[in-house]
Amino acid sequence: MAKSKSHHVVPDPDGGWNVRRNGADRISGHFQTKIQAVDAAREISRNQGTELFIHGKNGQIQARDSHGNDPFPPKG
Repeated sequence: MAKSKSHHVVPDPDGGWNVRRNGADRISGHFQTKIQAVDAAREISRNQGTELFIHGKNGQIQARDSHGNDPFPPKG
């Protein structure tokens, strides 16, 4: 998983989807659908100012959102 200040939406091997902070032993939340997990993860990521990585069922990153200090902010 990428970066220390990040959250990830990942598939749970037993079904459903998990939200996990990078480096954490415990999950931040378990959800039945990916949409529910992404919505919850975005809220957590905004509140904590972290990067959000959304993974597919195969584990590959499908999307990411930056809610922290973006090192390359867009110019004007």
